[in-house]
Amino acid sequence: MLTSAAIRQQFLEFFRSKGHTIVPSAPIVVKNDPTLLFTNAGMNQFKDYFLGNREPETPRVADTQKCLRVSGKHNDLEEVGVDTYHHTMFEMLGNWSFGNYFKAEAIAWSWELLTEVYKLDKNRLYVTVFEGDAEENLPPDSEARDEWKKWISEDRILFGNKKDNFWEMGDTGPCGPCSEIHVDCRPDSERAQVDGKTLVNADHPQVIEIWNNVFMQFNRLKDKSLAPLPAKHVDTGMGFERLVRVIQGKSSNYDTDVFTGTIAATEAITGKKYENSDSRESVAFRVLADHIRAISFTIADGQLPSNTGAGYVIRRILRRAVRYYYSYLNYKQPLLHQLLPLIAKQFAGVFPELQQQEAFVAKVVKEEEEAFLRTLEKGLKRIDDIISNTGAAGNASANSTANTGKKATTGTLINGKDAFELYDTYGFPIDLTRLIASENNLTVDEAGFEVEMQQQKQRSRAATAIDTEDWVVLQENAVTSFVGYTTQATKTQVTRYRKVKAKGKEAYQLVLEATPFYAESGGQVGDTGLLSFAGEDITVIDTKKENNLYIQFTEQLPQDIHAPVLAVVNGIRRSNIEAHHSATHLLHAALRQVLGAHVAQKGSLVNEDQLRFDFSHFAKVSDDELTAIEQLVNEKIRQNIPVVIKEMSKDEAVAMGAMALFGEKYGDTVRVVIMDPNYSIELCGGTHVGATGQLGYFKIKHESAVAAGVRRIEAVSGAAAERLILEQFETIRQAKELLKNPKELLKAIENLAAESNDLKKKLESLEAQQLAVLKNELLQQVSTVNGTQFIGAVVSVSSADGLKKLCFDLKSLQGDYAAVLAANIDGKAQVAVLLSDSLVASKGLEAPKIIKEHIAGLIKGGGGGQKTLATAGGQDASNLDAVIVKVKELL
Repeated sequence: MLTSAAIRQQFLEFFRSKGHTIVPSAPIVVKNDPTLLFTNAGMNQFKDYFLGNREPETPRVADTQKCLRVSGKHNDLEEVGVDTYHHTMFEMLGNWSFGNYFKAEAIAWSWELLTEVYKLDKNRLYVTVFEGDAEENLPPDSEARDEWKKWISEDRILFGNKKDNFWEMGDTGPCGPCSEIHVDCRPDSERAQVDGKTLVNADHPQVIEIWNNVFMQFNRLKDKSLAPLPAKHVDTGMGFERLVRVIQGKSSNYDTDVFTGTIAATEAITGKKYENSDSRESVAFRVLADHIRAISFTIADGQLPSNTGAGYVIRRILRRAVRYYYSYLNYKQPLLHQLLPLIAKQFAGVFPELQQQEAFVAKVVKEEEEAFLRTLEKGLKRIDDIISNTGAAGNASANSTANTGKKATTGTLINGKDAFELYDTYGFPIDLTRLIASENNLTVDEAGFEVEMQQQKQRSRAATAIDTEDWVVLQENAVTSFVGYTTQATKTQVTRYRKVKAKGKEAYQLVLEATPFYAESGGQVGDTGLLSFAGEDITVIDTKKENNLYIQFTEQLPQDIHAPVLAVVNGIRRSNIEAHHSATHLLHAALRQVLGAHVAQKGSLVNEDQLRFDFSHFAKVSDDELTAIEQLVNEKIRQNIPVVIKEMSKDEAVAMGAMALFGEKYGDTVRVVIMDPNYSIELCGGTHVGATGQLGYFKIKHESAVAAGVRRIEAVSGAAAERLILEQFETIRQAKELLKNPKELLKAIENLAAESNDLKKKLESLEAQQLAVLKNELLQQVSTVNGTQFIGAVVSVSSADGLKKLCFDLKSLQGDYAAVLAANIDGKAQVAVLLSDSLVASKGLEAPKIIKEHIAGLIKGGGGGQKTLATAGGQDASNLDAVIVKVKELL
């Protein structure tokens, strides 16, 4: 049986024999493309070629591309592990033609590979072609149909609708008709009963699409119209996991050697046996085998889990995996990180970046698992509280469901708001809440949950919505040249522009034929400056890169957009940015010398005010280490080392020791920045000073943790370092002045701190004596209300903690008792409520509920605490007597 590695290699070698250049996978995390969080198709890295924004180095390429589909239009997350063929991360085998060959060759080669190389049974294959669309005036794809007739019988060529056979990567962008290849994997007995053609694109788990040949002919515009692309292209994608399944004769992707090793390792870790069934336990095995790949490769490509954007997607996938092993495999400690060595070794030959960072990725994953396991326990406690109050929940859910117009399931409900809180705060997917509810003979108000979910999505969309109009093209096929490495001013002209609107504010994006403005990339912020159109100055407020377009952002358009333009960078700002970028390179090298060669850049921000550098390291950087790092950087600055920048092949750069960043896509020719060949050599597209002496001085401001295994240093150099030193000296001068200019400032501060501590202890002693007196006075004021001992008083204390301690001291009372103490502290209300355990049990009173329902409104505030002791604070101290009366009435 062919292994998955051999199947992958045969694909690449086949297309190499057809004149294709084999290129590496692009990172799974997308940069410089605002329309995507992740690479979700093999064509993403070639998008500029299809749009005509960039000339391809070679007209034919092939590769295997890491893809992730868990958000946006392509979202398969809920099917992953449940069915046999959906995945979060998957490999897409692909071959491309950039204006070179078209339908005839693509169709012929796909048939040759599948039937002659992989030896698939021709009688199990079906193909689809586009049936056309009258609304868009698109005819049927008779060209593709005629080509297929050369290879396969006509009754196996099926017409497909726009949904299945017209490929679009998003709402706008390159698109075109496509021709899919499907394979019928059913047993012969089933095939004899039901014709396979009736099951194509019918979601049958054994009749599946394995290859899609997309014929890129159009560009979808914002108004939904189609414009012809500058040239016709071929974009194919074959699901590697599905192909391996077919060739290895398996009924599930998870039964192939792509996943069986991971499943076996999970069996060994958990002590459970994978039964290859539809049980929740079996689904859990499949979820883990899938999710660990998506998590580990995305982190290796530079995306750490976080609470926003792409980082949030990865955190959600990881938490989904944790939930599965915790709930269904009964494994209560971190598991995923234990699978990392296996995954890293399995893919070392095709995606080596994971093995190169195995320890780092494993640490990030483990700490994420530990954090969510703690949250999961809290969430389970929260759901216990919700279940114990199902009466109120049921009433609330009835109202929630009524608002949706949908009928709720009969029985006691966990209401929609509570279910959403579990999802939003504790990371509980709705199916976990549903499972726990069913175990307690409850149901979930899923209609109410959906209302809450949609409201959150609408808020999120409103906060991030950007309305982008189509480009107004002034020059067809114009490719921008960046001249900003050698000049900060150039005469040029606008080649295209468009209007954008975000948060109600309009702006414009301009593309120039030649631009000196550096576009935000590699951590360096974009340039600002001026565009002068025949005497009319337009301010450039930012510069960004979208795929291969350098885009200048402005708040207005010139009167004559066709006029020649003088583009001028803000030179002072650029100079300050360059100082910080060069300092970042010196810092990176110093970190590796002082801390060790394991240090690798994990992110950076370089602007005119400071630099921020994130790096892999597993411990806090000590003060001595920071001092050594700082001294080493300043030594290199004093040496005034020339900053040498060369262009060379990537292989040459790596051979001379150049540092490359994980998660970056490099071409065959790279830009190398050298600051002493024995100290710092890095691949870098940013701008830099001419010599290190221009940095003047380097000073570290702060060191902190960012995520598991990632530290951050914030520092300044050049003019910013000078400003920092002046500010610090001014602070010292003012401190001396306040302390009457002592000869020894540090000694004076130490004496002041010691004096403050002595006074604090004396004050605490006086407060303790005062509280003891108050306690005795209050015990003399005990009254009886309906059989319960009651103390209610407005007292004079200096702090909320004192009030709470005084209330706590009253626990010396016996039997049923209640106390409410209030104080006016600096014009604000403070209240403490104390109840005996027996009173909570017998009358169902709870201190936090009393505060929430009866006291918060009176003092215009809020609070909380334990069932027997809770506190509150508020803005209105005029109703303290009313607070005491209210609590007394409750008894």
